[in-house]
Amino acid sequence: MNSIRFDTQTITPSKVVCIGRNYVDHAKELNNEVPTSPVIFLKPNSAICNELYAGTEQTLHYEGEIALLIIGGEIAGAGFGLDLTNRDIQNQLKEKGLPWERAKAFDRAAVFSAFVPLTQPLESLRLELDINGARAQQGGYPLMIFKPEFLLQEISRFFTLEDGDIIMTGTPKGVGAFRQGDQFKGSIFSCDTLLVSQEWTAQ
Repeated sequence: MNSIRFDTQTITPSKVVCIGRNYVDHAKELNNEVPTSPVIFLKPNSAICNELYAGTEQTLHYEGEIALLIIGGEIAGAGFGLDLTNRDIQNQLKEKGLPWERAKAFDRAAVFSAFVPLTQPLESLRLELDINGARAQQGGYPLMIFKPEFLLQEISRFFTLEDGDIIMTGTPKGVGAFRQGDQFKGSIFSCDTLLVSQEWTAQ
């Protein structure tokens, strides 16, 4: 089973609950409708990874996200997450009205920084993603269509959230393809205070 770091602990999530199309500009950049209720899909524990791997057969896309760690049914920590996507397969599945798992839930498709205890207000959270030294994505709580408090309540209606499970809260505009050798730096802030930052070189 794959694990993540939370403060000084090693935690094994049972699943990652992902929210799609949670930023208006991101929905528009992929020509998707802006949802009226959360778009929810899952990634299994086998998708969790702390290294960044580029596709070998088909190009993968990155989606930087604020990731929230659940303990005791509450949001206990925050980290930076990359929701890796095989966009070609996803587009084919979407055209046929089929589930996205083949494009979203493959091995090493959920890349995480370490998680830190969350003592700051949720509404202060924001993310930045730099790739090869240039800003690729930025966004946060004010731009989310569905806020984390509501997402926790809505997800809990359908799934039992075990201790250590992760909610990926959606990605702002700026997603795109990446290749081996690309340098990533993902950061989570509370207003202007850096909470956690992680660098990866795509393998």
